[in-house]
Amino acid sequence: MRKMIYALMALVMMVGGMECSAQTVSGKVAGHDYVDLGLPSGTKWATYNVGATKPTEYGDYFAWSETKPKAEYSWDTYKWLLDGSLYTKYRTDRKKRKVDNKTVLDAEDDAATANWGKEWRMPTAREIYELIDACKWKWVEDFMGSGVNGRLGTSKKNGATIFLPAAGYRGGTDLNDAGYYGYYWSSSLNEDYSYFANNLDFDGDYFYRGISYRSNGQSVRAVLR
Repeated sequence: MRKMIYALMALVMMVGGMECSAQTVSGKVAGHDYVDLGLPSGTKWATYNVGATKPTEYGDYFAWSETKPKAEYSWDTYKWLLDGSLYTKYRTDRKKRKVDNKTVLDAEDDAATANWGKEWRMPTAREIYELIDACKWKWVEDFMGSGVNGRLGTSKKNGATIFLPAAGYRGGTDLNDAGYYGYYWSSSLNEDYSYFANNLDFDGDYFYRGISYRSNGQSVRAVLR
């Protein structure tokens, strides 16, 4: 009986360890850690958010195509909006103003590049889709005893892991959905509607590539160039 109890305890500990697999670190570039998930494209992802120093910190929040956090996230404070309706950059629809047809962020408008240097950039929508597809994902509460919830991805190719905290988003002056939802910007404009940009959305039930208003403050997880 005692041997059986010990065996059950060992099994519980093993499962607990699987549930709380630590974030893999494959190397460091320009002072920031990255993980090699063996992705088909070869893309290397940072192990923590821009503005953070470790995987369990939320980091800073950025409106899409802006490079600094701010007190209020709204259309009134959005950098590229004129007179409440006209976009002055990153515009593909022709209703009110000449388009520039820019659908991917320039380096000077990329929060990862602006804050971490030329070696880093924000991922494209295609790279986010690749990340979703190439890993097995699960919702984890209290990751590594940190009290932080989020999604843990394990590479189908090499078993390396990446953790994305459910950092919520900023709208107006408020932080919303922290601990329950994660929203991560891509560098890709939504080409059908210029007021949206593509992002990564998740909670405990779903995990997919979505869209959000450009004015929202969301997390950025950088990739290497």
